[in-house]
Amino acid sequence: MSGRALDWSLAIAGGVLLTLMTQANAVLAGHTDALYASWAAHGLGAVVAAILVLAVARRAPAAAAPGESEGRAPLWYYLGGIPGALVVVLSAIAVNSELALAGTIALMLTGQLLFGTVSDHLGLLHTPRRRVTSMDLAVAGCVLAGGVLIVLGGA
Repeated sequence: MSGRALDWSLAIAGGVLLTLMTQANAVLAGHTDALYASWAAHGLGAVVAAILVLAVARRAPAAAAPGESEGRAPLWYYLGGIPGALVVVLSAIAVNSELALAGTIALMLTGQLLFGTVSDHLGLLHTPRRRVTSMDLAVAGCVLAGGVLIVLGGA
């Protein structure tokens, strides 16, 4: 499989898994509440991460790549889990509202696309700066229009 086909396959698989995870969290939140569903999802993720860390730790440590420092990561890097937990709580609430699963996923995709475009333009998160093109704006407009149609069409 070529690199491009693998990239497409991984992106599609990620989207499918995101949708399944969002639905599973919403079902759990429907039986309990959104905060409990978030704690359950992150607790399970922590257990799986710990198992992976223990499995990888048995192997010899990899050498640092050229240009990488071997120092510790800044403490603010660990704040990444806080927005993730908030997304899980908010998506569980949104799926159990009038938006339902399709509307929630459509709006999440719109937000990701817009944030990604702004991040590329400004070079946020240590990404190379990239000029926003008219095609980028057209894609964002189509995704936003599709999201609006899904949300309003379900009403």
